[in-house]
Amino acid sequence: MKDGLLKEALIKIIAGIVLMGVLLFLPAGTIRWQEGWLLMIILFVPMFLAGLLMYFKAPDLLRSRLKAKETQSEQKDVIRYSGLMFLVAFIVAGLNYRFGWITMPRAIVWIGAVVFLMAYCLFGEVLRENQYLSRTIEVRDGQTVVDTGLYGIVRHPMYTATVLLFLSMPLVLNSLISFFIMLAYIPIIVKRIRNEEEVLETELKGYTEYKQKIKYRLLPFIW
Repeated sequence: MKDGLLKEALIKIIAGIVLMGVLLFLPAGTIRWQEGWLLMIILFVPMFLAGLLMYFKAPDLLRSRLKAKETQSEQKDVIRYSGLMFLVAFIVAGLNYRFGWITMPRAIVWIGAVVFLMAYCLFGEVLRENQYLSRTIEVRDGQTVVDTGLYGIVRHPMYTATVLLFLSMPLVLNSLISFFIMLAYIPIIVKRIRNEEEVLETELKGYTEYKQKIKYRLLPFIW
């Protein structure tokens, strides 16, 4: 059973590497794009290591993270919009490199890489704190409200991490245009959070009280 889980995880990572490579380097017209390789490395090396850690320490969590089929129509729309956003942003980043439309100082690339890795660490901490996390909106048997650690600061720290991850990606790629495209993720994730909280209030015992205790969803003192 675990062998099948490892195979599934490896297939998804390899497929992600191939897809990302096509989306970045084909529009760029070359594989000699340093920023493109930098993003590939800081994205997939930690992903591979995190996958191995979950495989040995928390296989159920890895299994739930690999589950990607949403059943709710609203969330299917969120996935479609997010996929379109990534598609356009990465293609534009490659074209930006090929044609030199807008370039930013090299320091921005490294700042983006540092923010990306910090956000990855934040994401990892969220996974450690909440064993019920999955890529779909659902309430599982025996699930309880997590209200400690990062969940004692905001209600959706995983989405805080993804906002930082996604907005830092175009900085790593040195594409200001792609950064503005990625800003579309903010209304997309707001839509997902509102729908998710409706489900959790209905199906997860104690979530309404948790909302009253922790006021902010994504960013402290802002929202």
